Amino acid sequence: MTAPPTPSRSGLRAGRNGFAHVVHAEWTKFRTVRGWVTGMVAAALMLVLFALLAGTSSNQKGSPPVPIGPGGEPVADSFYFVHQPLAGNGSITVSVSALNSSIPESPGDLRPGVVPWAKAGLIIKESTRQGSPYAAIMATGSHGVRMQDGYVNDTAGLSGPVSAASVRWLRLDRSGDAITGSASADGTHWNKVGTAHVRGLGPTVQGGLFVASPPVVGGGGTAGSVSTATFEDVRTQGGWAGGNWTGGQVGAESPSFAGYPANTSGSFTGSGARFTVTGAGDIAPAVRDSLPTGGHLRDLLVGTFAALIAVIVVAVLFVTEEYRNKMIHLTLAASPRRSRVLVAKAIVLWAVTFVSGLAGAALATPLGERLAEDNGVYIFPVSSLTELRVALGTAALLATTSVLALSVGAVLRHGAGAVTTVIVAIVLPYLLIAIPFMPAGVSKGVATVTPGAAFAVQQTLVPYHQVSSNYTPYYGYYPLASWAGLAVLAGYAVASLAVAAVLLNRRDA
Repeated sequence: MTAPPTPSRSGLRAGRNGFAHVVHAEWTKFRTVRGWVTGMVAAALMLVLFALLAGTSSNQKGSPPVPIGPGGEPVADSFYFVHQPLAGNGSITVSVSALNSSIPESPGDLRPGVVPWAKAGLIIKESTRQGSPYAAIMATGSHGVRMQDGYVNDTAGLSGPVSAASVRWLRLDRSGDAITGSASADGTHWNKVGTAHVRGLGPTVQGGLFVASPPVVGGGGTAGSVSTATFEDVRTQGGWAGGNWTGGQVGAESPSFAGYPANTSGSFTGSGARFTVTGAGDIAPAVRDSLPTGGHLRDLLVGTFAALIAVIVVAVLFVTEEYRNKMIHLTLAASPRRSRVLVAKAIVLWAVTFVSGLAGAALATPLGERLAEDNGVYIFPVSSLTELRVALGTAALLATTSVLALSVGAVLRHGAGAVTTVIVAIVLPYLLIAIPFMPAGVSKGVATVTPGAAFAVQQTLVPYHQVSSNYTPYYGYYPLASWAGLAVLAGYAVASLAVAAVLLNRRDA
């Protein structure tokens, strides 16, 4: 019996070379049409041009700088501090018997209210300089006892609010760079909340009582608040200076400090072992809407909107022009397997658009940042790896959109209709996200299930559970992770390409 012949290596090689030939033919088509090449160059230039405009759109020279924390992140560091020096090791203990907050009801009119992250407690800080390292233990308005350090770290302790019937005892112990926070409900039985190793404290630090009251987030934005706490049984051990305590507002000039409501101010009264302290502000990571000016990396890439339109037009024309001038007959005659032609077009288009988008984004971000810095426009700092991730993501967003546009063009075979369809699918969600008064649920839904979810590749901001804020896409906080958002767009593009391939095989050219 003779064994069946096996496929020759040359036959397999020919098959692969056949598809490579189709890809090369599509690339040759693309690069020989000046309008298509110009369109891709224009998309890259739009990214750069709009970044330059964004970097010079506001002149805020002379505005106070945003504090930077030990990890290089922007922070909010403003609170009322009743303090004295601590040389070397030592501990401080206090009871908090009241924490009351007030919220503006109208200009000049305050009403009692709950500020969930109002804070009253003990803090040991390298100095009163904003952004300096610290560790603190505190009672809060709605989140029980917490220990926080480094502006971003948060550990939960005893639950429940503070009141005369539910006093919270707090203690901080310093031993070198280790600061341990403990809490008690009766002043006798103590529970360790956590230990923070705080670098950069130095031999002498500032320590004592503090009160912070961050802005309250509502439907109309944020409103400043003020809180007052009652401290009793203040006891110190170790290297404390002793004598009188000094009180003052840390970070009164910071742009992240919303200020006190009208007719209120920070203060402290009392002496010995009992104090009443009134304060405002927050000590926490800075978030986008806590700053009255500035923005983030996405704001410099606002040219993505214009670049998308250019890419969509080129991608649609890459296929519909062949139907309009009847060249599609020659294309399909040269490669009877029609789906291969469509895939080859998609590969060429994705690669060209990605390179164009990457070049534009890679130039836009550093140029925009430099101009923004020169003009006093604050941009949230990000790492070099984050900048690279955003540039790659923006390029992938444009490239994947081009494949979606190509597929829709192959399905509709009509340039204007295909361009309009894709613009509505991609750009309309972008515009809806950019509306500041759009309900949060609608905005997050648009950024989750529509192709507009891919704009998550440009997010650089991190939401923090210990900071109340408007965590919506308008402010740069997307419901999906960067690459998960891009995967949503890729799903639409792959599904559309599959539909286009099926229709191309079934319909006459």
